[in-house]
Amino acid sequence: MSQRKVLPGKFIWFDLSTTQAPKAQAFYGEVLGWKAREFPPGSGYDMIFLDETPGSMIGGYSTPGPTERAQWMSYVSVDDVDAAARAAGHHGGKVIEPPADLPGAGRMARIADPLGAELCLFRKATDDPADVDEVRPGGWMWNELHTPDPPGAVSFYEKVIGYSSRALDMGPAGTYYILSHGGVDRAGVTAHLAPGIAPHWLPYVEVDDADATVAQARKLGAKIPMAPEDIPGIGRFGIIEDPTGGVIAVMKSLPREQVKKP
Repeated sequence: MSQRKVLPGKFIWFDLSTTQAPKAQAFYGEVLGWKAREFPPGSGYDMIFLDETPGSMIGGYSTPGPTERAQWMSYVSVDDVDAAARAAGHHGGKVIEPPADLPGAGRMARIADPLGAELCLFRKATDDPADVDEVRPGGWMWNELHTPDPPGAVSFYEKVIGYSSRALDMGPAGTYYILSHGGVDRAGVTAHLAPGIAPHWLPYVEVDDADATVAQARKLGAKIPMAPEDIPGIGRFGIIEDPTGGVIAVMKSLPREQVKKP
């Protein structure tokens, strides 16, 4: 039996926790072209597909607890879920859901960092999805932590996930941190956090046109915390809060040959 291929530090699954899954599914179907269907049949768990093929599955919809708000939950690949969960608790975080096996899927734990941003630690039962040069529209392309204490968060995730980091001087926009693992950039950390908004991970979706996507989302009842704007050398993005309360970013990346390596 060959050993499973694990890409530690890579975000490999995204799940919208909401009590209004049908409403969210209709919204994202219109805005991002996502398909939703129960998988496996009879499981009661609706998966997100980019198209009709089984290999295009990228996430799912789940039901939150009675006191939880709607939110996108990010799953990061780790070699050892139990060890990473222990490290999270040891370094000031909180284990919200202790490590447990998900039959047929893998092993998972849900944690919060010291300032409350939540994340799932995940070890898949099968290979992690391979890295690709170009992300197709509708696919996840980046993840970003918004927190009032980026240096503290970077230190925490270095200890828990095994990331390395580098700081980028963004001028008036402040310092942006890149989290990497095995020489591959996996996520960013920023201090940009609107008043009254709790620290959180913000997943990014690749789209053909950020302005058109945001306009369509607004037409269908979404709130727009950030209208589309350019990130020089990277692309154009905006932030959407769907009608159930889940928040994501959408981005139209520049062609690969035009992207500036941060």
